[in-house]
Amino acid sequence: MFGIRSSPSFEVRHDDPTDVMICGFAEFGLAGLTAVDYLTKQLELEETGHISVEQLPPITPFENGTPRHHTRLFSKPEFEYTILVGELYVPPFATESFGDAVLEYTEKNPVEEVVVLSGVPFVHESIDHRPFFVASDDYQREHDLSDHIEPMAGGFLDGINGALMQRAVDSPLRTAVFTTPVHPRIPDVDAALRLINAVTNVYDLEVDIEPLESFAAEVSRHYEELAARVEEGRTEMAHDDRMYM
Repeated sequence: MFGIRSSPSFEVRHDDPTDVMICGFAEFGLAGLTAVDYLTKQLELEETGHISVEQLPPITPFENGTPRHHTRLFSKPEFEYTILVGELYVPPFATESFGDAVLEYTEKNPVEEVVVLSGVPFVHESIDHRPFFVASDDYQREHDLSDHIEPMAGGFLDGINGALMQRAVDSPLRTAVFTTPVHPRIPDVDAALRLINAVTNVYDLEVDIEPLESFAAEVSRHYEELAARVEEGRTEMAHDDRMYM
């Protein structure tokens, strides 16, 4: 007999709501998560809230021996943006509940816009290495996106992105997903850079991206060296195999 999977419940706990929420989640390529985490550090934001969840396998991230909430909200005084850093993977069956919780939070507080930074895995050419948007009509009317980011030609959104955008269609909440192709390597720092450039240009935020550019170069070198070692190992194994032919 199969058990019935209960729907998880999310609760947003945040005492300092702002006009705009910029989000990044744990998903393929980690581009959005890398981008928002970098923004919190460069903008010198402080943790001012978190999102708790019940009936999902819990994780507790930690750094230097200190635990933290898996989904945290960052802001600072006289700053109109809140940044959501979501390190908890939200499975597809839970995204509707997550979207409901975020929408309920925005309705109870003066949140006017939600922007999600997200990488999308698909086969692509280097010419596709640029950011795209999917945004509600009212978001597009509010912002002149044409100078900074291109519309995604077609397709569909699923997961958290789909849940939030679906709710935006039927609510006054202005919602956008800024997306870009990602590669299998984790994290795809180049993709994170594209998302950072998109959101900082749209919102006119001043962020120094040079440290992340340097990190991206290091990541690229690491994977190039790793690929070379793997190929070298395959060649050696092939030579060894021929010894027994």
